[in-house]
Amino acid sequence: MDIISKIEKEQLKQDVIDFNVGDSVKVHTRVVEGGKERIQLFAGIVIAKRGAGVNAAFTVRKISYGEGVERVFPIHSPRISKIEVTSKGKVRRSKLHYLRGRIGKKAMAVKTAE
Repeated sequence: MDIISKIEKEQLKQDVIDFNVGDSVKVHTRVVEGGKERIQLFAGIVIAKRGAGVNAAFTVRKISYGEGVERVFPIHSPRISKIEVTSKGKVRRSKLHYLRGRIGKKAMAVKTAE
């Protein structure tokens, strides 16, 4: 095992939950404002996952005041305190970029009947 892979292995989070593209998630991020730190939520649909190991990231999309907002989160970032899956989605694509052109309820991925 080379030195780079050893360092990357130390950087990985151990408590990462399993989620897929199409799932609705709430991402709890740590935000530092001045000297204070607080938790901020970003809730939306996972439209893409990419990378592996330390470089793994996912994109979450939500509609805020009629405007689409996308944010890319590194999975193993220390800024992410928790990822909650609110509902599982049933999709047949690995990337859901087609949701960008949709408005209203059509902009949501298909949910599974649980």
